Amino acid sequence: MSAGGIEQPGRASRKDEHLNLAVRLHGADRPNAFDDVSFMHHALPGTSTDSIDISTSVCGARWRVPFYINAMTGGTSATAAINTDLSRAAADAGVAIACGSQHIALREPERARGFEVIRREAPDAFVLGNVGPTVAPEQALRAVEMIGADALQVHVNAAQELVMPEGDRDFRDWAGRIAAIAAAVPVPVIVKEVGFGLSRRTIRELERTGVTAVDVAGAGGTDFIAIENERRPDQEYAYLSGWGQSAALCLLESLTGPDCVNLPVLASGGVRSPLDVVRALALGASAVGVSGHFLRTLVSGGADALNRELHAWTDQVRTLMTLLGAPDVERLRRTDVLVTGRTAEKARLLGVDLEALARRSER
Repeated sequence: MSAGGIEQPGRASRKDEHLNLAVRLHGADRPNAFDDVSFMHHALPGTSTDSIDISTSVCGARWRVPFYINAMTGGTSATAAINTDLSRAAADAGVAIACGSQHIALREPERARGFEVIRREAPDAFVLGNVGPTVAPEQALRAVEMIGADALQVHVNAAQELVMPEGDRDFRDWAGRIAAIAAAVPVPVIVKEVGFGLSRRTIRELERTGVTAVDVAGAGGTDFIAIENERRPDQEYAYLSGWGQSAALCLLESLTGPDCVNLPVLASGGVRSPLDVVRALALGASAVGVSGHFLRTLVSGGADALNRELHAWTDQVRTLMTLLGAPDVERLRRTDVLVTGRTAEKARLLGVDLEALARRSER
């Protein structure tokens, strides 16, 4: 089994391999679909930076910052050290933090320390655990208890699994398994992709499982098809690089127009800057997850650099909302957004009224 199961040997070495490949293959922020999203500038914003409220509501909790450190890693000595630095930075900056898949610690309890460090270093943070849909409900409960999680992410990653040499090949019962997990754990469950996006149809199916929210986790950031293909001797799936929908397209399809989904939607995948955070919030995201950029900041500059970055992003999100005349996140969702390029082409094919989006402040 794979990222969905917990029986596969060699999981610890694969954790480190994934981390190294993520840094090597995605060593810099790259152009992506967020570049197709811009704002209509209105020269009289009528706001003051001191009055801007950047907080947001997620799973019944109030987050004072609308972005968070999204699921990355854990379970080995190298990844435990990274989780330590990530958690300390999260605690200092007041941001939520999600750990990577806890399957290795469910299989080998002695590796739980690499995850437990998150709660120890960030005792007051909103912490999200992480499992896949193939774990048993009692294992999902153990994952929550392991780190005192406030919510549980369930990652769905069929595209990754199919390219992973030792990956899963049977996905017939995932929806039922997700429902069983949601019923078993005492915390909100958030279903997230791992970088290929959640379509409106998928979110509609998830609405019937009892989960609390979804994270669309779109294409444009860490590409786990590319990472798994690097692990294959012949690297024969290179043509699948870039598979899936971007976070911007997922938000447009799911949250724009009369047929919006009912679940709260978080966004991640290719988030490179505070402007991308504000773009995603303006398209309807409840909060915005960041993985690759923060990981690279930590690896290249150390813990102090990450700490400075988190505080700088907080200040800059507030600045951008001031510029847009949005005193809070709810008002940000009524700003005039211009969608162009390939994202606009795809959105129109999905029936999104982009003209209405560009003039929604007039309503």
